[in-house]
Amino acid sequence: MKIAVIPARGGSKRIPRKNIKPFCGKPMIAWSIEAALASGCFERVIVSTDDPEIAAIASQYGAEAPFTRPESLSDDHTGTTPVIRHATDWMSKSGAPATHVCCIYATAPFVRPIDIQDGFVALENADSDYAFSVTSYAFPIQRAVKITPQNRVEMFEPDQFQTRSQDLEEAYHDAAQFYWGTADAWLAERPIFGAASVPVILPRHRVQDIDTPEDWTTAELMFKAMDIQK
Repeated sequence: MKIAVIPARGGSKRIPRKNIKPFCGKPMIAWSIEAALASGCFERVIVSTDDPEIAAIASQYGAEAPFTRPESLSDDHTGTTPVIRHATDWMSKSGAPATHVCCIYATAPFVRPIDIQDGFVALENADSDYAFSVTSYAFPIQRAVKITPQNRVEMFEPDQFQTRSQDLEEAYHDAAQFYWGTADAWLAERPIFGAASVPVILPRHRVQDIDTPEDWTTAELMFKAMDIQK
């Protein structure tokens, strides 16, 4: 059985009620639920939450919230992997064990069904633990600078100062949309960022982290611009 798990706790601090705040006409989490359902990849789409209002909205948009996430996994310091491990373990104990689990973030309005499908294909074809979305940095990270305590500038890699940008190796970062994994990998809490993972590369214009009010505004502008282009 393949399942989607959407983590969505109620205690967001920087953007209060972020997971269900209206985003371009729908609660934020609705975009992730609808993409998961439209992908056709999953027998069940589950929202892991500690919040009754989030659970109710998830059900309204076609997902399930069959359990209440434990308080011990709902604080500011709990990572994603233990939350998905808990949901995967819950499925097994409920008599419906999963073989593959895809974590889809609740704040991923740019996630597309085709990308979720491609992620599963990548996972299967590579015989890997995980497949997750990445995108490239817009600027070569080898040319990055830092500001010292004395308010001066230093390069992280001074030996790359004379290297042409086109000659530098391209670097990628987590796109924070979805993470396919085998149930065994999630249950063992194996590291996602490692040699047993494969990338699903997304274009930069469809990736936006949403952690601050400024991020939210940027994401809405990007979303509306892409909608106009359809």
